[in-house]
Amino acid sequence: MLRGLLPGTTPLRTSRDFRLLWLSGFVTSFGTVLTLLAIPVQIKELTGSPLAVGLMGTVELVPMVVFGLYGGALADAIDRRLMVLFTEIALGLLSVGLLLNVLLDRPLLWPLYVAVGAAAAVGGLQGPAMTAIIPRLVPPEQMTEALALNSLRANTSAIGGTAVAGVLISVLGLRAAYLIDVVTFAVSALLIFWVRPQPVGEHASPPSLRAMSEGVRYALSRPLLVGSYLVDLVATALALPFALFAFLASDIGAPWVLGLMFSATAAGGLIAAATSGWSSRIRRHGVAMLVAAALWGVAMIGVGLSPWWWLTLVMLAFGGAANFVADLFRGTLWNHVVPDRLRGRLAGIEMLVGSAGPQLGDLRAGLFGGLLGIRRAVWTGGLASVAGIGLVAAGARSLVRYEYRREESPTPAT
Repeated sequence: MLRGLLPGTTPLRTSRDFRLLWLSGFVTSFGTVLTLLAIPVQIKELTGSPLAVGLMGTVELVPMVVFGLYGGALADAIDRRLMVLFTEIALGLLSVGLLLNVLLDRPLLWPLYVAVGAAAAVGGLQGPAMTAIIPRLVPPEQMTEALALNSLRANTSAIGGTAVAGVLISVLGLRAAYLIDVVTFAVSALLIFWVRPQPVGEHASPPSLRAMSEGVRYALSRPLLVGSYLVDLVATALALPFALFAFLASDIGAPWVLGLMFSATAAGGLIAAATSGWSSRIRRHGVAMLVAAALWGVAMIGVGLSPWWWLTLVMLAFGGAANFVADLFRGTLWNHVVPDRLRGRLAGIEMLVGSAGPQLGDLRAGLFGGLLGIRRAVWTGGLASVAGIGLVAAGARSLVRYEYRREESPTPAT
């Protein structure tokens, strides 16, 4: 039974290139977590202004959306491995700039915002290529295992990496944090360099507005894909409570639990990823995604109604596990049904949806938190999410009926 729960490691054992890419992501994620913590700490030291720290999110959003869409078109037009490699090097050079800035006698503020915006743009270019390259490296029947391994890596970094990063910054300082990030990018780029080339197919389209619009038209013409996007949007836009965590922690009489609240969802995702061996045997990916998304809403209802801090953490962890399962089967379905020549552009659209949902969720949480009160805003959001998922299930029948069959997966040449 235990063996059946452990995540499958077949992609790591059988695919050299997937193994290199996975190790690259593991190395670079630690350095990235360091910098993600170091930049707001440095802005706080330079300005003492919470608003100055909050502006980071505004600086990131537009470049990520714009360059994510264009990055999707690029990922379908050039070697995806080269695109991942060059963007990784570019991110490393941005970390070099941050290191040089912090070494100044009087570090400057504006390079921090420039680095944040540029990193969002480069990340937008890299994301679609990184997503679209995975089906090239593993066969369709191993896709669920590969995505679970990627999620396991990400959640491990989110929990352990954040804790270690916080200690390193407080003990060694900002200079050491940026230096370590530069080193991790160098190691990561070297691992990506060893991945075999991934040339484009004969039907590749040059990056252009026409190519981007072709991806949008394809996505909108497939009810299965539209349904999967709606599931993600409904779950995050209606039931994402992160913007209310500070208020919720005070409301339950445990302000000290705020940090644990932010890490509880990642912990739930980590536990779910570490026990995801069963997932590769599921064929009804649409149903699994709908059920998991509905359970996320149920968990948020529990968070809003919970009178105890420990139960709040349990419900957040349960929600994180449900969110992992929903993301896992959405990614598996997406990689099975999208033809290779369009995977980059569709990954850009996926990135846009994934960025818009949390932004709308924070806006909804803040608005209804003021109108209804903190707890009511959380549990009503969860209830609305469950109802919304039910409406998506009723309207997107293709999502409910979808069942994976290996012979139906698009081949790399399509």
